[in-house]
Amino acid sequence: MNREYHKWYSSGLGKDMELLIFGHAGRSVLFFPTRMGRFYEYENWGIIEALADRINSGELQLFCVDSIDAESLYNHGAHPQYRIYRHLQYEQYLLQEVLPLMRSKSGTNDFEAAGCSLGAYHAANIAFKHPQLFNKLVCMSGRYDLTRPLQYFRDLFDGYHNQDVYFNMPRQFMANLDDENLLEQVRRLEIILTIGETDPFKPDNYEFSRVLNSKGVHHQLYAWNGYAHAPRSWKKMAQLYL
Repeated sequence: MNREYHKWYSSGLGKDMELLIFGHAGRSVLFFPTRMGRFYEYENWGIIEALADRINSGELQLFCVDSIDAESLYNHGAHPQYRIYRHLQYEQYLLQEVLPLMRSKSGTNDFEAAGCSLGAYHAANIAFKHPQLFNKLVCMSGRYDLTRPLQYFRDLFDGYHNQDVYFNMPRQFMANLDDENLLEQVRRLEIILTIGETDPFKPDNYEFSRVLNSKGVHHQLYAWNGYAHAPRSWKKMAQLYL
């Protein structure tokens, strides 16, 4: 299997950023790690190995990026305005630095986005905000409104809300999206959502599904038995849906 490690200084983020590429050709997938996770966790958990046949055959090329969640969404020591500001800097890093690398490796402008847990949020957020850049979205065990408390998961902005927060909560901004040109781009996406029946994020997934339906956005929502919010389940989901 072709495996490439990349590290460079991101001027937009003011720090070194790392990522791993698996594969030599095929559908280019921007693969986000879990909450405060690292670029190597999917390899460590055996998820890459579970996809080895498809990677080696040239069907898939995975770009496993790092996160800065501890500096942004989960930086509880910082004001919420700074948290969302840092998150937006991360988005620009992806758009201005990672996607050009993906383009240079694949020779195409057509990408896919995927992730597990908070990585599913990141994948959904960038794909719904920039649907012209993506063909497919796979979200495993995700949460699509980080301002809504769910059981023991808190509002990540502590009640703070501004336009930047709004436009980075897919369940919120999709509910009010009425730009038909943008909606047509979203409707073009292949969208797969998965969630465990006992996952605290299940209500958020079902409500988000209703929002998408109300906008005529075709998607698939799969409910898995039990919690299904763990690497063992994500390995099986990745095999089925990526």
